Amino acid sequence: MLQVALQNTTPMRLDANFDCAPGELVALVGPSGSGKTSLLRAIAGLLKSRTLRGRVAVGGAAWFDSEHGLDVPPQQRHAGFVFQHYALFPHLPALENVALAAGPSTGPDRIHALFERLGLAGLERRRPAQLSGGQQQRVALARALAREPKVLLLDEPFSAVDAPARQSLYRELAALRESLSTPMVLVTHDLGEARRLADRVVILDAGRSLQTGTPAQVFASPRNARVAQLVGIQNLFRGRFHKVEPGWGRLEWAEGGGVALRVVDKNRIPDGASVTWVIAGERIDLLGDGEASGNTLRCRIVEQLALGETSLCTLQPDRLPDERVTLNPSTAQLRSLGAAPGGWLRLGIAPEAIHIMPQKDVQAAR
Repeated sequence: MLQVALQNTTPMRLDANFDCAPGELVALVGPSGSGKTSLLRAIAGLLKSRTLRGRVAVGGAAWFDSEHGLDVPPQQRHAGFVFQHYALFPHLPALENVALAAGPSTGPDRIHALFERLGLAGLERRRPAQLSGGQQQRVALARALAREPKVLLLDEPFSAVDAPARQSLYRELAALRESLSTPMVLVTHDLGEARRLADRVVILDAGRSLQTGTPAQVFASPRNARVAQLVGIQNLFRGRFHKVEPGWGRLEWAEGGGVALRVVDKNRIPDGASVTWVIAGERIDLLGDGEASGNTLRCRIVEQLALGETSLCTLQPDRLPDERVTLNPSTAQLRSLGAAPGGWLRLGIAPEAIHIMPQKDVQAAR
């Protein structure tokens, strides 16, 4: 188990807490400058700062503990680090790049086994400039694994390779997870990648961990408005919540706009509270203007831009002239509904798909 609880003020502000179980992959997600790489460097012992406080422990053994004056040197931490731009020695062939990291106690059979495992057999004598981007990244991964790491740190390892190589590397990582019981921490700015690969995600902003959970939990139920923005939820609105009956409530959109939606009451928000609420576009059903059942909302199509198989649609809810809903439905579905700018559609919104946040959390996120 990797356990991280760190605070720092300079050169990068940090206030982050998370853990990662053996065999688990945790993705650190956030905008540029949010502290993702700084956290990886702190775990590996590469972040040198006099203001760093907190604790890093792996398997119960502390690598860093400011309270007790403990700071294990990087070379003794057994952390495998895969850098974004490979960081291979350009004058050394692939085999020597890996052997140098492994150290003299590692036999050649193990290194050759790594090359076989990662599809690098036959490339041992090639220098980095003679390898493709995907091959270089595999060498970098072999180098990290050669140290028999207690934790594997991946700093945007797929961002510098093309799409086919990226898909191949995804498969390699999935195969590794089948055989390794090592905590893995992945830094990525790609939300789709985090959803695809991670068991859990940690949302970071300005060095602070805002929310941790499974991708499904975080992307469907952000803790506050800032998290909703960071995970790319476009449909973020304000309203007022009213309790109706046990387990159910009514959401007044825009407080007095005359539009109300049925929502699930999780008994976390008081009756009459002002709220911010979100709904992911993929949880909205597109219906013809005449169809109506359950939670439906009539909308006028303000803009409709075809993007190949999908389209970008901007909709204005009826009786709410200042509000906009953004969707990315399939172009074929819009065509089948006869949709066009100026026309009308109805949105089917499941009560369970609406996530409500109290206004106080919104203020705290700013």
